[in-house]
Amino acid sequence: MTDRKIAGVCGGLADYLNVDPTVVRIIFLALLLIFGGGLLLYLIIWIAAPEA
Repeated sequence: MTDRKIAGVCGGLADYLNVDPTVVRIIFLALLLIFGGGLLLYLIIWIAAPEA
């Protein structure tokens, strides 16, 4: 909840994996630009993940 930019997906995932949120954001951006699946994956996690 503290490192929230849009929906908090990258910040929450980074907290869960114990890595820097910037690394997770770069990975999602690379997935979006290279494979096009980053946005779909982001939306699925946004819907499925709990708020807190």
